[in-house]
Amino acid sequence: MNIFRRNLVKILIALPLLALLSLPASALSLGQAKAQGLVGETPSGYLAAVKPSSAVNALIKDINGKRKAAYQNIAKKNGQPLSTVQQLAGQKAINNTPAGQYVKVGGSWKKK
Repeated sequence: MNIFRRNLVKILIALPLLALLSLPASALSLGQAKAQGLVGETPSGYLAAVKPSSAVNALIKDINGKRKAAYQNIAKKNGQPLSTVQQLAGQKAINNTPAGQYVKVGGSWKKK
């Protein structure tokens, strides 16, 4: 249990770094998409389209690909299942979503 707790702490510390992976070229686009209510955070740790379009889907594919790579790296480093890292990241992303943006709760989109 103690090893699990230490690994969990490492995962929780690493999760904020995931936000940095989304910053380079698409940060403004992601911010705009969230502010316009086009995309939202899900419990799975990934973005999903609130209002789908080809541009929104391309953005989601790019960001989610980066997130998955980061989640896999964190899971491997901490000896945790990928699903655990995804779930923790999803909860953290939902908790950190500002008012006015969308999150998926219980299978439905909710504006925070």
